Amino acid sequence: MSQENVWRTYSPSAMEELEKVNREYKLCLDEGKTERECIDTSVERLVKKGYKSLEAVKEAKQPLKSGDKVYAVCMNKAIAVFHIGRQPLSEGMNILGAHIDSPRIDIKQNPLYENDELAYLDTHYYGGIKKYQWVTIPLALHGVIAKKDGSVVKVNIGEKEDDPVFVITDLLVHLAAKQLEKKANEVIEGEKLDLLFGSRPIEKDETLDKEEKDTVKANVMRLLKEYYDMEEADFASAELEIVPAGKARDCGIDRSMVLAYGQDDRVCSFTSLFAILDVEDVEKTACCILVDKEEIGSVGATGMHSRFFENVLAELIALEGSESELKLRRALANSRMLSSDVSAAYDPMFGEAFEKRSSAFFGKGLVFNKFTGSRGKGGSNDANAEYLAKLRKVMDDAQVAYQYAELGKVDVGGGGTIAYIMANYGMEVIDSGVAVLSMHAPWEITSKADVYEAYKGYKAFLTAK
Repeated sequence: MSQENVWRTYSPSAMEELEKVNREYKLCLDEGKTERECIDTSVERLVKKGYKSLEAVKEAKQPLKSGDKVYAVCMNKAIAVFHIGRQPLSEGMNILGAHIDSPRIDIKQNPLYENDELAYLDTHYYGGIKKYQWVTIPLALHGVIAKKDGSVVKVNIGEKEDDPVFVITDLLVHLAAKQLEKKANEVIEGEKLDLLFGSRPIEKDETLDKEEKDTVKANVMRLLKEYYDMEEADFASAELEIVPAGKARDCGIDRSMVLAYGQDDRVCSFTSLFAILDVEDVEKTACCILVDKEEIGSVGATGMHSRFFENVLAELIALEGSESELKLRRALANSRMLSSDVSAAYDPMFGEAFEKRSSAFFGKGLVFNKFTGSRGKGGSNDANAEYLAKLRKVMDDAQVAYQYAELGKVDVGGGGTIAYIMANYGMEVIDSGVAVLSMHAPWEITSKADVYEAYKGYKAFLTAK
């Protein structure tokens, strides 16, 4: 069963809309390189479309009604968005769920040190990365510094044209004979991923402690104090993330692809956001959940394992006029969900890792993964046939291009998503997303056509009866 390359089907007007969606998508990627930034840019767009915070809706003390638009944020790293439908919540929702965290490198809590007159930030990588891919590329520093007085200072260094950038060094090839004998996962060790942060000593003056030996570190702290009013102790309450520096770019001589950091899973997150922003009238309540921590097991208060979503839904049911635990359980069990996460695109350069008949291809639309997991489907949500049949009709009626795939050959590897977590409530869930080349690399690649078809497919799903 072969899916036609969707590029061949587009009219001029469809091409215009495709480029419009991708322009907005690239802008969101540039604005949202961390979870907090993703939430900020999402809330900005939601407010413009008439969405109100859950706190504001509760304060208004008005019953929830069809057409109301509500969002709730958890710790600035997760968000749940609802477009209330004509049916009561207990009849279930159409839910898009995606994650906004991506593999990266984090700064430790006591990070700044000097070594032979070079200043470094000590790091700990986050998520599944090939460590050797992160050396010798321009890097940016994003995040926040929380002060004891309650203020929070945003940090973003390395993205503007005149900003400095940072780097993790590598051993020159002339001296790397022993290094190159190591396995790929040992070529660069985790503790060698420290960020080169400065090399200039502080100027000597009467304010400098005569016993001060780490003069480069002292100069770094002088600059941090000047720019952010930061003391070294403030690192303990800072969240600073190292990400590739630079904007999302068109890729290919034909500009058919997008090259950018963090497309796993922001390609699904932002297309899901676009979809719920654009729905006008829904029978079932439309919902979009964007969560944190998927790359490390969906744990913590902002991951899908938390009760955040359940608690918000309970608040909405109360705003409908009842505070029923049974109605909450019914709302969850009667819902349908697309666990919107990326799929591995077939790469002919590494064709031996894929089973071609069950692979996702660029330019062939939204990908459905009936199951994920690894080897014997371990850790997978396995969607049932009846649900797949319903989705086929929804997508066909909306003229959405879609394909079916699994993540590589059996026994080669595997992966998982948030699907199984939501399936625990008894709802219908399937993995669906966009095919990605070089997944989890600092720079990932998607097809503009697949981004567009994902947006169309997600919108069709949210409006399905």
